[in-house]
Amino acid sequence: MTTTHLSLTGMSCAACARRIEQTLQRVTGVATTTVNFALEQATVEYDPQVVDTKGLQAAIAAAGYGAEPLPEFGAETIDTSGIDLAEHQALKRKLWVGGIISSILVFGSLPMMLGIHIAWIPHWLHHPWLQLVLTTPVMLWCGQSFFVRATKAFRHRTADMNTLVALGTGAAYVYSLFVTLFPRALGSPELAESVYYETAAVIITLILLGNLLESRAKGQTTEALRKLMGLQAKTARVLRQGQEIDIPMAQVQVSDQVRVRPGEKIPVDGQVVTGHSTVDESMVTGESVPVGKQPGDTVIGATLNKTGSFVFEVTHVGSETVLAQIVKLVQDAQTSKAPIQKLADQVTAWFVPVVLVIAVLTFGVWFSVLGQVSLALVTMVSVLIIACPCALGLATPTSIMVGTGKGAEHGILVKGADSLELAHRLQVMILDKTGTLTQGRPTVTNYATIRGTAHEHQVLALAAAVERQSEHPLAEAVVQYAQTQGVARSLPEVEDFEALVGQGVQGWVGTQQVQIGTQRWMQSLGLETAPLITQAKTWEAAAQTTAWIAIDGKVEGLFGIADALKPSSAEAVQKLQRMGLAVVMLTGDNHATANAIAESVGIAHVVAEVRPEEKVALVRQIQAQGLSGLSPYPLNKRPKNWIVAMVGDGINDAPALAQADVGIAIGTGTDVAIAASDLTLISGDLLGLVTAIQLSRATLKNIRQNLFFAFIYNVICIPIAAGVLFPIYGWLLNPIWAGAAMAFSSVSVVTNALRLRKFQGQY
Repeated sequence: MTTTHLSLTGMSCAACARRIEQTLQRVTGVATTTVNFALEQATVEYDPQVVDTKGLQAAIAAAGYGAEPLPEFGAETIDTSGIDLAEHQALKRKLWVGGIISSILVFGSLPMMLGIHIAWIPHWLHHPWLQLVLTTPVMLWCGQSFFVRATKAFRHRTADMNTLVALGTGAAYVYSLFVTLFPRALGSPELAESVYYETAAVIITLILLGNLLESRAKGQTTEALRKLMGLQAKTARVLRQGQEIDIPMAQVQVSDQVRVRPGEKIPVDGQVVTGHSTVDESMVTGESVPVGKQPGDTVIGATLNKTGSFVFEVTHVGSETVLAQIVKLVQDAQTSKAPIQKLADQVTAWFVPVVLVIAVLTFGVWFSVLGQVSLALVTMVSVLIIACPCALGLATPTSIMVGTGKGAEHGILVKGADSLELAHRLQVMILDKTGTLTQGRPTVTNYATIRGTAHEHQVLALAAAVERQSEHPLAEAVVQYAQTQGVARSLPEVEDFEALVGQGVQGWVGTQQVQIGTQRWMQSLGLETAPLITQAKTWEAAAQTTAWIAIDGKVEGLFGIADALKPSSAEAVQKLQRMGLAVVMLTGDNHATANAIAESVGIAHVVAEVRPEEKVALVRQIQAQGLSGLSPYPLNKRPKNWIVAMVGDGINDAPALAQADVGIAIGTGTDVAIAASDLTLISGDLLGLVTAIQLSRATLKNIRQNLFFAFIYNVICIPIAAGVLFPIYGWLLNPIWAGAAMAFSSVSVVTNALRLRKFQGQY
């Protein structure tokens, strides 16, 4: 399957988005599709063997809309403005023309609208023929898009916001034109004077104003994403044929060597070859403290070099860079749909047809009751104009766009809107120990052998030789310790190396079998651990992990390995608990070490000596049964279904991350863990967990507010427009005010969503 993003044109409301979505879903070869009305983008997953991008574009075109593939991040043509400038300028010109003409029409119509004589307003300004001449350009040019799109919708046997606007303004214009051409046809001189040209012109102008404001506001919702895109450097100083030359980013290739001077932006990802410096990576990771760089260290494109000068070798370019992956994740999250949007989608599907029925019934009821065409027309036009499916369509995606953008600014990458929504309901937070609560860089702090110091170097050499074959952090600690002891310079060769998940490693060095692993594994092999058990318990009580060494079926030594806690771990755990979450620590380490670490950060629920497959089982158990198997029990009322998050950084955490309701990967961990997760903390700071949950809660609160505004607006305004207050107060809603209300309803929803840009996270 292949996923592509398409930029859409011609959409005017949520009904359009739903129509495109349904059209794409009917295309053979399309697996899933999501259309985001606020972004005017479609995300389509399809089988390239069955259909291609041109086929998708053709299907969208057949539905009456336009589509173009979005360029990949890194392309020189990519647009980060968030606004179609040509369309924006055309809209402004139409608004100016419509505004000037509408002002003249309203000024001339004031005596009729207010029901009083105003001597200083010439009567000829309200002459039907003059108003016809002034209104026609507004209808045919300023409002052209509404009628063209409404016609397209009619041809496809559908209806949308353009249908409502075209019918409402068209009815007012056609009725007025009929009265102007045939003033005696209605049999009343008063009715001949009752034309609604100004109503049609002002409504179109107000809706154009609303579209302009909405366009600007929607552009602001993607501000965070545009900032990310804007971080990319424009050029790179590449060393080629002994010379330094500045070339565009599109020409940079993998294996190129690039020089970066103090104060310059690092153009792409790479590995330092020569030189030393400190780099500000806050724009990507959210971590404000500059990071020291020396030969062998990796650098991230778009980060800022602070002090020294260095040369690095390019390892990733274009869409493969860290920044490009972040941008892609943010784009995917912004185009995805949150479950809470389902209700709005269901309402939108029936919204326009129901409004059309209400409008026809309104006209029929008032005409049959009072026999007045003008009054019935006013109420029908008001109903058509005031109804706003746009507000419903914008309520959820605008909040998601701003929320995911703010997450990226705080170093939190959200894979999908569903995980952002679910995060606010979390009840249990399961934290892996190594690399999550701790630095993930263990070091050997103690070492002992059964036969004393005479055999320490010999046993250490054998252990380091075997551990050198492993990629486990504990193995790296042993090898580094051997290097500091001067043992690792000439390590023997190892044969038949084997890593046993959750137990240890083993291999043959010459004729000797070397096994290094947990005490439980040693005991399962039937080996005697008693001579070093007291030492092991002492080290474990001091939060050190013990690794046992066996040679030829006999325990010979013991390592004490410590992994320092991250500075923010204890504070993050306390804040999570204050937010009402039960925190559980999960580790493959032994009970004594696990309990010592848990006690130092304030975690009461500890599960130790857990294998990777057991981590998945534990997540499932907590999801089904809660913490009933753990004590003390934290919550007064046990829910039926527990919402569980798993936080980890290693390959062995990936299955558990995928099983959890919300999988959260530490960005400093492995690609596999990140791929299996729903949220990623780029910097690895656990306080990001607190921010992520706070952001989820703020975003969901904002979405609920938007949906409430959108629903309540239509529920209240449509009946008022239909004239329910007329029998009581003798008052009808002027269609002009209906147009103003409709134009600004969408703007109010987007403006409310923009309040999320002020989110900071309460550390």
